[in-house]
Formats: sequence, C-alpha cells, structure tokens
Amino acid sequence: MENGNLVKLLEQLREEIRETDAVDEKGAGLLRGLDEDIRELLMKTSTDTELIPKTDFQRVEDAFFHFEATHPKLTALLSRLLESLSNAGI
Repeated sequence: MENGNLVKLLEQLREEIRETDAVDEKGAGLLRGLDEDIRELLMKTSTDTELIPKTDFQRVEDAFFHFEATHPKLTALLSRLLESLSNAGI
C-alpha cells in the first residue's frame, strides 16, 4: 500500500471516529485507542517505510466487529483498511 493512500484512509478514519457518537463504554474505549493508534501512524508514515509491519492491527479488528451492526460508515472504513493491509500481505 502506498503511503499516500494509507494516509488518506487513516485521515478518513480519524474524521469518522470524531463524528461517531452513541457508543457504549467498550466502544468509546475502542475508539479512543484506535484514534491514538491512527494518530501515531500518521506521525510516522512520512518517514518510516517499515511502519506497517511493526503495527498491531488487533484493535482495528476489534472495533470492526464491535461497530459492525451499529455504525456502518465506520465499519466500512475499517473494512477498507483491513482489506488494504491484507492485500499488502500484512
């Protein structure tokens, strides 16, 4: 995955996270953690070409399954990220 595409997708995810409301306590924790992970990735993306293999994406999967039925737009973005990572062999 090219860094430009990754950055765009991560920025879209952060925006959607900020706009997501009406979540339970577990969901709020997942969103906070996911937002922190994305912020860190965005800070590193421009300089670290080995960024993706060092990153644990378990929280992305957890958030995907937690919000699957209640937040379709967020889930769609998470799905795109997971699919892109899978296509990149990660």
